[in-house]
Amino acid sequence: MRIAAVADLHCPRTRDTELHGLLAEMAEAADVLLLCGDLTDYGRPDEARILAKEIGAARGLPVLAVLGNHDYECGHPDEVERILSDVGVTVLNGTPAEVRGIGFVGVKGFAGGYDDRALQPWGEEVMKRFVHEAVDEALKLESALAKVQTRQRVVLLHYAPVAATVQGEPPEIIPFLGSSRLEEPLNRYPVTAVFHGHAHHGSPAGKTKTGVPVFNVALPLMRQHFPDMPFRVFEVHTEHEHSTSTI
Repeated sequence: MRIAAVADLHCPRTRDTELHGLLAEMAEAADVLLLCGDLTDYGRPDEARILAKEIGAARGLPVLAVLGNHDYECGHPDEVERILSDVGVTVLNGTPAEVRGIGFVGVKGFAGGYDDRALQPWGEEVMKRFVHEAVDEALKLESALAKVQTRQRVVLLHYAPVAATVQGEPPEIIPFLGSSRLEEPLNRYPVTAVFHGHAHHGSPAGKTKTGVPVFNVALPLMRQHFPDMPFRVFEVHTEHEHSTSTI
């Protein structure tokens, strides 16, 4: 199975004509499409309707998605999800899905920083709530991974689970681009690949501590590194073969 993944479409900042061409090209290259958050620019229902109209360029292929922080901006994430679901997009939020024998798991994730510099739940109540949001997203991810019965697990996030794929961003904002708490479940379960967005000026690829490949597929980053094909294509084999990234 060939998977095509991209994030940070920020519709309608990315014009509908460009979206149509991008989704059509992804559909030509793959069997499944993954959209890793910030699908809209402000989380408005009218923005989601524009994207939903362009989803038709996927030619009926399975499309799986997670929401990003921009999709929450106007306080209508449920409406954004409903609009996309109505055109056949499977929006994941702690629930697994299976496509042709491959298990897909998705959560938005959250911020908080990485490793020994990760923010800890100490001090003011607002700081504890911030950390607990990251912990809750990690627990949601772990619960979903535990429910997958297939040999191969593919994970969609918006926030980055490892620091490697946010390198290139200003150091001051790196703690707000993801959390290593999201990495912990990825190392406890057999995961084939992880895709995320959010870090527009990060790095295209990294790995977890156990060697799980992690791909930053933010559209601005993909345009910079791979202007001729601004999305990631990854091939997953279901029978005793290794998975390969083809860019």
